[in-house]
Amino acid sequence: MQEEIITMAHGSGGAAGHELMKEVLLPAFDNKYLREMHDGAKLDLSTNKIAFTTDSYVVKPLFFAGGNIGKLAVCGTVNDLAMTGAVAKYISVGMIIEEGFPIKDLREIVSTMRRAADEAGIYIVTGDTKVVNKGSADGIFINTAGVGERIDNVDISPLNAKAGQNIIVSGYLGDHAATIMASRHDLELPDTVKTDCAPLNHMVKEMLTAVPNIAVLRDPTRGGTAAVLNEIAEQAKVGILLEEEAIPVREEVRGFCDILGFDPLYLANEGKLIAFVNAEDTDKVLSIMHKYEYGKHACVIGKVIDKAIGEVGLKTAVGGIRIVDMPQGEQIPRIC
Repeated sequence: MQEEIITMAHGSGGAAGHELMKEVLLPAFDNKYLREMHDGAKLDLSTNKIAFTTDSYVVKPLFFAGGNIGKLAVCGTVNDLAMTGAVAKYISVGMIIEEGFPIKDLREIVSTMRRAADEAGIYIVTGDTKVVNKGSADGIFINTAGVGERIDNVDISPLNAKAGQNIIVSGYLGDHAATIMASRHDLELPDTVKTDCAPLNHMVKEMLTAVPNIAVLRDPTRGGTAAVLNEIAEQAKVGILLEEEAIPVREEVRGFCDILGFDPLYLANEGKLIAFVNAEDTDKVLSIMHKYEYGKHACVIGKVIDKAIGEVGLKTAVGGIRIVDMPQGEQIPRIC
């Protein structure tokens, strides 16, 4: 392309928009479905048991340690489908791009999206691009929608949470939120701390194939682990008791939280899952998770109880119990 920045002409539907599609977007996302360049994608699905999700991404800054808005968009959609017990197949990508946005940055974003899609084993099959006046979109916003095939004999629902089940988390909490905050405010964190953004679908598929009766799966994004567990406790009419010493948090992130006054349980994650599993299935699920890069630090952090209905408690290192409330407002805005 001759232009180095996005102009209003790129959103006009004319030659400039065609050039943007031909030289930037199509080469990044090329596949047999997208190549038809029709108004929508004709998809191959062998079942009528479909899962569908949509999400929008407005993270600030757009680029951060370990990823960017494009990686978030793909992984977030893939993971949302996985949490319903579905295998992601296809996603759409809608972009709202601000006039003046550097085309080199757009190339980096879409190439990252392609790599994430390849890792997840999915196709980006359709999309849309709009250009808005300078100052109207803060660079770029991305919307995605995803379609997946539900796995047979699997029923994932918050209502399935029952007393006696163990609660598993797939790894360290708070990495993503700490990374975004550090990037946003020019704070230095060790190289060991970067976004945890990752597609979890392959791990989840093996977990559900081996143990179809996993009760609940959730990814603790905005609001973090605290929000997810409070929602489940309220919906299932159960209590939840966590063990503080069992919750995995990197020392660097814990120190970051201590300095800024954050609780890791409330921090967003973009490559973690929480699973509610029957006691007799726990070791089997953990052994599967430990085989994967994105689950090698998985551990049990608590259990479901039949007391304190609708509440989440944390058994502290000194032996007391404190209530983990639903977060009020948004601690860290525009985290994804």
